[in-house]
Order: sequence, then C-alpha cells, then structure tokens
Amino acid sequence: MLVGTFCVVFMMLVAGCVEGESGPQSMSERNEAMASTVMVRVFNKDGELVGPVSSDRVVKSDEQWASELPRQVYEVTRRDGTERAGTGELLNNKAEGVYSCACCGLPLFRSEAKYESGTGWPSFYEPIAAENVVDKKDTSHGMVRVENECARCGAHLGHVFPDGPRPTGLRYCMNSVSLVFTPADELGSLADPAAEAPLLRSAVFAGGCFWCTEAVYEQLEGVHEVVSGYAGGEARTANYAQVSAGRTDHAEVIRITYDPAVIDYAMLLEVFFTVAHDPTQLNRQGPDVGRQYRSAVFYQSEEERARVEAYIEELEASGRFGDPIVTTLEPLEQFYAAEAYHQDFVEQNPMQPYVRQQALPKVDKVRRKYESRLKGVGQ
Repeated sequence: MLVGTFCVVFMMLVAGCVEGESGPQSMSERNEAMASTVMVRVFNKDGELVGPVSSDRVVKSDEQWASELPRQVYEVTRRDGTERAGTGELLNNKAEGVYSCACCGLPLFRSEAKYESGTGWPSFYEPIAAENVVDKKDTSHGMVRVENECARCGAHLGHVFPDGPRPTGLRYCMNSVSLVFTPADELGSLADPAAEAPLLRSAVFAGGCFWCTEAVYEQLEGVHEVVSGYAGGEARTANYAQVSAGRTDHAEVIRITYDPAVIDYAMLLEVFFTVAHDPTQLNRQGPDVGRQYRSAVFYQSEEERARVEAYIEELEASGRFGDPIVTTLEPLEQFYAAEAYHQDFVEQNPMQPYVRQQALPKVDKVRRKYESRLKGVGQ
C-alpha cells in the first residue's frame, strides 16, 4: 500500500546519531544540494510503468522556469502558489489515464486513485509510485501541513492530508495546473529514455546510524545511489524526531540502488556484515542505543530472505564472530526517505565529531578491504 511520508524538517539534537548544523534551505541551495539523479518509476514505449530506474533530476534556474512555463503554472509549481478552489481544468476529469508533472512529465497519479473529495481540488488517495512524490513539512500560513513535490524537478504539487478514503486513508490534494493528463490509450507517449536503461535493483539494510552505512556503500563501484531513510514502522512516524527518540517501530535504514551486472547482492551482504556494522550488537551500534539502531535486512522477496538466511548460517558456521548474529529479517513494507539534510551527511560534514569518530573509520575500512571495487579504480 502506498502512503505518504510525514517528514519533519528541523529536529532536536540527540545523544547518538546527532544532527549537524543544518537549517532551512533556499530554493537555490536546495537545488545545489540535490543529487544529479533520482530513482523513480517511469513509462516505457509500451505504456508500461517500470522501475525504479535512475533518472536525471531536472534542475533549472528560476529565470528558466519563468520563461518556459505558463504564468499560472510557474506561480503554483515554482513559487508554491495555490489555484482557486473549483477552478482547475482537471477537477472534474473522469477519464481513464495518468496525471504527470506539468514541469518535467514525471508520472504522478493514476485515474483509478482519483476521487471526489468535495474540496475543490483534484484529489487522489495514493501516488502512482511512492518514489515519484516527495513529502515535505510546510509551516507556511501559520499551519503545519505536509507538502507534496515532484521527485524529479521539485515542482510544488499540493498537500497530503490524513482524511482520505481506504485503502490508504490519505487525500493528496493537488493543483490542476501542476498536472497534465494523458489518456490511457496514449500512455506510450509518456515513454521515458530512462526506461530503456539497464534495470537496477535495490537493497534495504539497517545497521545503526544511517550516516555511517550510507557513507560505506557510496564508495563502491556499481552502487548508483544510497538514500538514508526509515523502514519498519508507519508513515505518520517516519520522521527523525520520532524515530531517533525510539518512539516508533522504524529502524534507521539505507536503500542501496545498484547495478547487479557490476556489484551483486552477495557482495552487498558481505560488506554489510563485515564492514558497515557489527551484526552481533542487539538494538545498538556503538554509542547509538535503541531498536531504531537494530541490525536488520529488509527483504523484498522470498529469494532475498533465503539468501540472507543462508549467508548468516554460513557466517555462524565459520565462527567469524565471537557472539551470535542478532540481525533480524523483516519484510519491506515501505521505505521512507529521510529528511534532506541527512542525505550524503558524511560527505557534506567530514569534520563533524560523530562522523570522525564513527563513520570515517568504516569508510577507511571499506576502502582498504575492497580497494579494487571502489568507484573510479581502473578508469
């Protein structure tokens, strides 16, 4: 079930995996901080939704957007505006098809998820893919809401509220001008070049503070992207304030997107168990204590689960560790990306005390142990 991520942008310092001195970002700073690619689901030439695939982010200056977009589209999508209720062209559209981003064309919602909410704006109970719509905390106008943005270009779409119909209980309240509609029999026209790229896979691991594990895997050839986030709990608690306080079922996790033709799942497991963390520590890693720092593999198929079980049995039989491995195997229900300031934290904050004490030694270890597998080696 696809549900929204209710994120909190600014959090209190905590004793373990401590937040850096990150604060509000301007639009230009946010664009500069974004990775050059994003993992999303797109349509292929046959009109089939595929992925997630790696797609180039669409980042333009404010002047470029203003010159390329119709005025109202620009005001809403790039200046966080809102169209007047009841005026949107797509409000009463009942045709079958797909609603995409008006700025970059990324698919966002299916007509099957559209319903009449009585609010005056097009409403949907779920996005076409969780990866394609980003949730952000919005404190404008004296309210606390969850804003929705396009994952590929950052366009403002609208807001999501916890008062929608089943099966999600969510109401994605969108601006019509933020969307373009494509009829069901024309989905082939949405074909994205990224759909023809080699198929990538993902793995989700929990091994203590996500800053540390993220930094380890970012070194390896074949790893396209590592995103820090949360898994194991509910959407409404997928934010740093609640997770770090230990008040949820979430674990701090990383989602690794990789090319299996370059680096396979077995290699990812080897690095996870021998470098990225200590699998014998129960509900902690070093100074970070609590279930949110548990050792876990969030498997996405029975095949994955079986492979992890077999690998753990192999490690136990080898006597490599003096203590029993306590890593749990948990089905991945949903991955929730962490707040922006957590992404690439070690790279952005190499002098931060926690980073120097806990993360950099692991980075050094993976670089020494797997020298021939590092990015850029042999090129």
